[in-house]
Amino acid sequence: TGIAGFIGSNIADRLIKEGYKVIGIDNLSYGILEQVPKEAEFHNADIRSRDIYPFFEGVDAVFHMAAKNCLPDCQADPVETMDINVTGTANVFEAARRARVAKMIYAQSSVLEEGEKRLKGFYAISKMAGQWLDEGYKDAFGLTTVALRYFNVYGPRQDYRRTSPPIISKFIIKMLKGEQPLLFTDDDKNRRDFVYIDDLNDFHMLCINDGRVNNKLFRLGSGKNTSIKELFNTIKKVMESSIEPLVKERPNDPDFQPVEPVADISDAAALGWTPKTSLETGIAATMEYLKNEMRKGNIK
Repeated sequence: TGIAGFIGSNIADRLIKEGYKVIGIDNLSYGILEQVPKEAEFHNADIRSRDIYPFFEGVDAVFHMAAKNCLPDCQADPVETMDINVTGTANVFEAARRARVAKMIYAQSSVLEEGEKRLKGFYAISKMAGQWLDEGYKDAFGLTTVALRYFNVYGPRQDYRRTSPPIISKFIIKMLKGEQPLLFTDDDKNRRDFVYIDDLNDFHMLCINDGRVNNKLFRLGSGKNTSIKELFNTIKKVMESSIEPLVKERPNDPDFQPVEPVADISDAAALGWTPKTSLETGIAATMEYLKNEMRKGNIK
């Protein structure tokens, strides 16, 4: 699900390269059709509709990636957030159950580990509901699940079109335009755990056939965090830019106060997984993608 989105389209590409047949659904409300691999069987469909049930027949594993995930948008429209992220997720679980899918692999979020204030946000509430749906389907129907708690995933195709773009894309786009990115005075303390999409896909592939992942939760990040100030300096170095940031005091907004999440990746590492892509390498690949988007006229 969400095959036209950032993580979904990258998973689909990797699955096809590994020789799998891929069926994808996306209603293109956030995803981009050109990101769907040509080799995939694509259905323009909504995860909230029961019309998706036939697409799950004969499927071995489901990757459920479709979601409304821009925090300000989720906060502005709680009802739609719950409709997509809770009702939609329940419907995908139900489709998998009815089709007797062997394994349901689905996306959680590190927002569930970023403090009490974040937990009261509507995006976090929707993700917590997904966790309880997982428990319910395991208990009631014996559905095999794998919960993947993503930290700050980045790389080519990350959705820079969002109301609040991801920080790496936001900084790179600003600097490609010759503009100053905004930093706050406390961004040396505001940290994130960044993990590159290709590293994530290594674990996705492991999830399909390895029984050791069944009915477990895995935190997926780099296992270390980087301050937003350090991030800017790394992007500046990779881009060979002389642009300096615009620095301001952080607004007194409780929803966006500094946090310092870091993924405990020990469970994933115990299965032989380790993130390999350096921040510099990942930023360089993301920059090339965004440059190409700019050349195509998609970034004004």
